[in-house]
Amino acid sequence: MPEFRSVGKGEEIGEGQAMAFDVDGQLIAVARSGGELFAFSDICTHRQCNLSSGGDIDGTAIECECHGSRFDMKTGEVLDGPAVDPIEVFEVREDGEDLQVGV
Repeated sequence: MPEFRSVGKGEEIGEGQAMAFDVDGQLIAVARSGGELFAFSDICTHRQCNLSSGGDIDGTAIECECHGSRFDMKTGEVLDGPAVDPIEVFEVREDGEDLQVGV
């Protein structure tokens, strides 16, 4: 069972947006799409670019702006390369106004 950590306020993440938070030294991105929240490693497994800074979100997919790798934010799986390794995903929830990530 993950331990949930408050990282910010839910209202900080608008529809179609992603934002990275430092959680115990690990950059974890939180995105909102279709009214659902997703939490995942902010680091692309291809060339270690940050996914939250400029990554295009389409449904449950986020595209890295550096080289076009696409990942499923729900499962972490690679949808399109050049990345071959998945990203780590985390549980996320809103507790009142607080945005919490399970680590």
